[in-house]
Amino acid sequence: MKVIISDCDHADIEIEQRIFLENQVLFEQQQNQTEEDLIHNCQEAVVIVNQYAPFTEKVFAKLPNLKLIVRYGVGVNNIDLSAATKYGVQICNVPDYGTHEVADHALALMLALTRKISKMERLVKAGQWDYQASIPIFRHSEQIVGIVGVGRIGAEFAKKVHALGCKVIAYDISSEQKKHDSTLSFIEFVEFEQLIAQADVVSIHCPSDQAMNLIDADVLEKMKSTSYLINVSRGGIVDEEALYEALRSKKIAGAALDVAVKEPIDSHSPLLELEQFICTPHMAWYSEQAAQELKRKVAEEAVRYVKNEELHYPVNKI
Repeated sequence: MKVIISDCDHADIEIEQRIFLENQVLFEQQQNQTEEDLIHNCQEAVVIVNQYAPFTEKVFAKLPNLKLIVRYGVGVNNIDLSAATKYGVQICNVPDYGTHEVADHALALMLALTRKISKMERLVKAGQWDYQASIPIFRHSEQIVGIVGVGRIGAEFAKKVHALGCKVIAYDISSEQKKHDSTLSFIEFVEFEQLIAQADVVSIHCPSDQAMNLIDADVLEKMKSTSYLINVSRGGIVDEEALYEALRSKKIAGAALDVAVKEPIDSHSPLLELEQFICTPHMAWYSEQAAQELKRKVAEEAVRYVKNEELHYPVNKI
């Protein structure tokens, strides 16, 4: 049984190659971009490792031998899960890599916003040396950080901001269960509306299938005028037009996104013209160690299927 890497933008696949060869698994690397590419090139595929190529119902219908797709990453937005299930294709991801990196990135964005690092750095380079341009800045130990979604990453971020002395409140659809987790005892679980109204920083850490357009104009209207919004989760969670209006009209103090509705973000997006807006290119997951971990776990999951072993990261039920 051959494993096909349908597409990837990595500099090399040495880690995957080593794992496949050690387990005597044949593999082939392709670079498919469209539905037509996948249908034409993957006719014999049983196991596919995938990054961006679109697996739609049309593709599943034309690949009768396909049984497993392992995706590089946590999200599976480029895969039609209902169609995969309909055609009996198991989808797997890697939900537990890069946890510390994403939490660190959210913290870095929070500090850049609340300490106004980006704004002041630009002013200094423009010849202005005056701390008063940063007014107001508030002490972190007297701030409330609201976390939407307390999974692996949300919980790690909570611990980091708690270490700064921030009060941590959170909303999670499984809050009743998480209230009994002793490692999260410092978190006050509240309703979403309460979090939005109270938080000085709102940080999003939930998957988009639970929260599409969660942060819309109505939600932004209810946030404090001195508050900040951070999203390192999924682009579709934040209504970018509403966010622009909220920032332009100073309904909130600032925002930082590592993800966008459409990636890369449009270079002409009006958000990019705002000094109180920070954007990074979907890099929160990245460190050298996280990238290596992702590649290793993807290859190992594919090998488990080939060897008829129990899968570690199934997304859908077959």
